[in-house]
Amino acid sequence: MICRICGNEIIKGKYVIKKFDPPLFVWKCSRCGFLFQETDSEKASSYYTKEYYEGGAYYSYMDERAEESACRVVWKKRFFKWAGWDMTGIGNGKFLDVGCSFGGLMKVAEEFGYRSYGMEVSVYSGNYSRERFGKGSVYTGNVENIKLPENEFSIVSLIEVIEHISDVKKALGNIYSSMKKGGVIIVQTADMDGLQAKFLGSGYGYFLPGHLSYFSRRTLSAVLKSAGFMNVKFIGGVEFGLIPKLIKSSFKFKKWTDYLRWFKISIYHLMSKVAVGRFHLTSSMVMAAWK
Repeated sequence: MICRICGNEIIKGKYVIKKFDPPLFVWKCSRCGFLFQETDSEKASSYYTKEYYEGGAYYSYMDERAEESACRVVWKKRFFKWAGWDMTGIGNGKFLDVGCSFGGLMKVAEEFGYRSYGMEVSVYSGNYSRERFGKGSVYTGNVENIKLPENEFSIVSLIEVIEHISDVKKALGNIYSSMKKGGVIIVQTADMDGLQAKFLGSGYGYFLPGHLSYFSRRTLSAVLKSAGFMNVKFIGGVEFGLIPKLIKSSFKFKKWTDYLRWFKISIYHLMSKVAVGRFHLTSSMVMAAWK
C-alpha cells in the first residue's frame, strides 16, 4: 500500500466503518497522515445513479433541483467572493465546476458573466446539466482521466468533491494545466485534524462509501502545492459568511420555533473559525490557491 500523497510505503489501518455492508476500511499514511479508502474512483462512480440523488439508495445525497432557490443564496455569495479572487486580469473568464451535479452553480457563474463548464462523474446528473447548458459544456467522467484544454479556466471549484477522488495528485495536476495564470481553485472538504473528526472517530459522518480521500489542512495544502498551486489560503468553516447560511436554512422552516436552529448554526459557524496552528475546533474548511 502506497500513500497517494507522499509516496510513503508504510501504511497502517486507521478506521473500520462497520455501519456499511461491506464495512469501509480507511488507511492512514504513517508519514504525512493522509487518510484514504482502497477503492478507486472508477468503482466508486457506480454509486452516482438517479437513486443516489432521489434517496432510493443506501448511500444518497440531495437533489439540488428541489432546493435550488435556497442554494442560490449561498452560490451567489460564494461566486461574488470567487470573482474577487480571480487574478487572471481578464474578468468574465471561464468557470469550471468539478462535480457540477445539476448545474445550479454553473447558472450563477453565468449570471456573473463567466462562461460555465462542468464536470460530473454521474451520467444521470451530467446529462441533465449538458441539456441545460448545451453540447460541449459538461465533461462526464473522473477528473483524473478527462483531458482538459490547457490554459482555459479562471476559476475552478471542487465543493465537497475532492474527497470523492482517488488519485488526487493526478486530478489536481490535470486541473492546474487547464487553468490560466492567476486563476483560483476553491476546495471545500473536511479537516480530519479538526477536533470534531478526532472526537467522533469512526463515527464521524464524513466516512462514507463514496469518500475515497480524507484531508487535514496540512495534507490538502501539501497536495495543492505539489500540483503547482501557490499562496494556499485556509479558511475555517466557509468563505461566504454566516448570513447566507442562515437564510438558506430558513427555506425549510415551517413554524417560528424553527428559527431557534439559527443559534446552533451560528455557534458552529463561529466555532469553525477557531484554528490555531494544527488545532481546529471543528472539521469544516475551505482552501483557495492560485496558479
